[in-house]
Amino acid sequence: MGRITLAPRASWKGFLKISELALPVALYAGATTSNRVSFHILNRKTGNRVHRQYFDEETEEPVEPEQQVKGYEVGDGQYVILEPEEIAETVPESDKTIRIEAFIPCSEVDTVFFDRPYYLSPSGAVAVDSFAVIREGMRRKNVAAVARAVLFRRLRTLILRPEGPGLVANTLNFDYAVRPASEVFDDLPEMKLEGEMLDLAKYIIKTKSGEFNPREFDDRYDEALAELVRAKMEGREIKVPKPPKETKVVNLMDALRKSAQATGKAPKKAKPAAGKKSAAAERRKAS
Repeated sequence: MGRITLAPRASWKGFLKISELALPVALYAGATTSNRVSFHILNRKTGNRVHRQYFDEETEEPVEPEQQVKGYEVGDGQYVILEPEEIAETVPESDKTIRIEAFIPCSEVDTVFFDRPYYLSPSGAVAVDSFAVIREGMRRKNVAAVARAVLFRRLRTLILRPEGPGLVANTLNFDYAVRPASEVFDDLPEMKLEGEMLDLAKYIIKTKSGEFNPREFDDRYDEALAELVRAKMEGREIKVPKPPKETKVVNLMDALRKSAQATGKAPKKAKPAAGKKSAAAERRKAS
């Protein structure tokens, strides 16, 4: 019996609006975790599934779902209680519209802000032509669209980019949620690199150049779990993989040379310019 492939279901349906033009569109999830190996928590003695339950930390009594309520901590053990209907009234209502606010060069899109990927396509034959005009205009101008919409009860900013006959939409992390790179990089010293060290690095990069192909990326963790499950089901011996050897870099130049040799014929060492002594010779003379 052949495997039945079901058509993807839209996560959201509404309108794409730019100025006075509005056309019906559908948003589809661009990534899924449904193919990952998943587990249930079981009772080791009975083999039955177990369920999570909340307990009052003072009385240690179980709290039924209808008695559970959200609270925001304002002090030590002090909370502001928020009723479900109060939260629902505060959340902005969706008007089912993705509004394009601006077009920006694709090069200005900083991927550190990317959150979740989606695919955006026209919903219904009446929107196909208008959608194609917007998409092709963006492609030829090499721009992305900044848009806003209420998605899944949250006001979100999106980046829309042309992809084949459709658009790729990425929700964006809010500015406050993204750590500035300076928090990590500011303590790194500025270094001026030149000579053989830089030549070797350029050579390694050139010989290892390739193309982005996500099909080549293996989820080794998931594959190992799947094989473990199969082995236990079939009663086979479980083979534990050998741990990888520890990588020890003693000298940066030696490591670069070995890497270059592993990728091919390493470039020859650069000779000092005539009339000038090398830095190493100068250091030997000074010692």
